[in-house]
Amino acid sequence: MVTSLPRRKSRAARSAGRRAANSRGMRFLARAGFTARGITYGIIGWIALLIAFGKSRQQADRTGALHVLSSTPFGGVALWLLVVGFIGLALWRLSEAAYGAAGRGGRKATKRITSLLRAVIYAVLAYGVLKYALGLGSPKSSDQQSVDLTATAMKHPGGRILVVIIGLALIGVGIHLAYQAWKKEFRHELELGRMHARTRRIVEWLGQVGGIARGVVFATVGVFLVVAAVEVKPGQAKGIDSSLRALTATPLGPWLLVIVALGLILFGVFSCCEARWRRL
Repeated sequence: MVTSLPRRKSRAARSAGRRAANSRGMRFLARAGFTARGITYGIIGWIALLIAFGKSRQQADRTGALHVLSSTPFGGVALWLLVVGFIGLALWRLSEAAYGAAGRGGRKATKRITSLLRAVIYAVLAYGVLKYALGLGSPKSSDQQSVDLTATAMKHPGGRILVVIIGLALIGVGIHLAYQAWKKEFRHELELGRMHARTRRIVEWLGQVGGIARGVVFATVGVFLVVAAVEVKPGQAKGIDSSLRALTATPLGPWLLVIVALGLILFGVFSCCEARWRRL
């Protein structure tokens, strides 16, 4: 009898946690988060597009997106909406890690670990935007962060190997994201039955093209990390901005950057579609 009481309390606590994870408030925060992600990707893609035509010197990454957003008449409000959105995504991913995600395979250990990692990433993003919204300084550019982290890692024994592993992991993630997008696997996470046939085709196209572009960016960042480690040159490591700019050095010239930039904009639109039709 004594031992059953703690068990009942534990079951009650888990039940309360599940109810909170499936509550209307949590679903609202998750949808706000997808909107915030969509806005961020859309701005990054727009900056990259301007860079391709020599019309911008802004950083095509999260820091550049914050600068662009804050310069608008509604910038202050928009920044706080991003804070709420990224906090919402972090909490929602954390609930997935604790109680499982919606859809098939949502309770698998690998799915929960992935959700936990994403929760950490979105929490870090939310913290950076919060500091910027409070006037405590903007986050470092993705280029500077990549160089600093690579240089720090390579100062320690085995650091080069660690950088190579991270680079290969990013390449793998990029290829995986592009493959998933090409196969339209995101359809399992959307409430397709709520869409009209034409809307569904448009959303699927946005997710496919945008997801492939997103995968290309991840893979490109990973390639430069591997190069930096092999050549023992931390300065060769590149963040999102420099990786995008490097696309202009290919035989296709700036047109490859144009294609990827448009893809990122489309992924931003797709994220906003997820905010409405994502299965939560």
